[in-house]
Amino acid sequence: MKYTLLTFILYLLPFSLDHQHTYASTVEYPPSPISFQIDMQNWDSIDESLPRKSTFTVIDVESGMSFDVQRRAGSGHADVQPLTKKDTKIMKAIYNGTWSWHRRAVLILAHDSSLIPASMHGMPHGAGALQNGFPGHFCIHFAGSTTHRTGKSDISHHVMILKAAGRIDEYMNNLPSSQLLNVFLVTIKNGDQGLAEKISISKHRNIKRELNKIEKIEAMQWSILQTKETDSSSSLVKEIPVEVKLFIKDRGPVKTNLTFTLVRASPISPWKVNIDPFLSSVK
Repeated sequence: MKYTLLTFILYLLPFSLDHQHTYASTVEYPPSPISFQIDMQNWDSIDESLPRKSTFTVIDVESGMSFDVQRRAGSGHADVQPLTKKDTKIMKAIYNGTWSWHRRAVLILAHDSSLIPASMHGMPHGAGALQNGFPGHFCIHFAGSTTHRTGKSDISHHVMILKAAGRIDEYMNNLPSSQLLNVFLVTIKNGDQGLAEKISISKHRNIKRELNKIEKIEAMQWSILQTKETDSSSSLVKEIPVEVKLFIKDRGPVKTNLTFTLVRASPISPWKVNIDPFLSSVK
């Protein structure tokens, strides 16, 4: 039954992603022989419904690939391990054969057949107990999750959770300029070209080709130098200075100060980020 349900979910997943303009706390799909729902659940309830030693299926939203994991530990979020060597192999394939801290949008298939939006990274760390060929564990965050180090929500995971839930467009379209810029930089850090394209503008006709440059970025930090949000109700253009530190493949560390220009078509339109100055620094 589990594999029949999983096959059906993977079949419908592209259709659900194509209709992300519909938002609700619970997204229900038309009646079908096998029904399921995407259910945004808070970490407190997840901590109880997916206790330590429980197993569940992780579905990568972007690729549709899935693998099984076991929760081993974690407070504030789930510390999990791939269940078998086969699951480890699938997870590594999702990350194109290289372990990475990049966050990815995932859906958790629970035993009650609900789908829970979440975010994972792909970097083994810490201890591991299963004979699965995975050197440690990795983290899965849910709505309301926090990190061990800061005790606060991780913005990179937060963005991916909203993507998995089908709420990312609504979220980004309603952000003030400086917060949208921060989310844009998060999408670059995560290597998510699709999300970056949604909120970008460029003088280049082929923006997808330009965004391929972000594949060269191996690590990234930034500081938005303007701390106060000063969008006026009528402003259509905003310039925001940012200090950016990059580690670029085959080039090494790069530190630069950039001024990002954000524009919108009208006072009620969403902001967009001009990506050209940033991508010029990634050569």
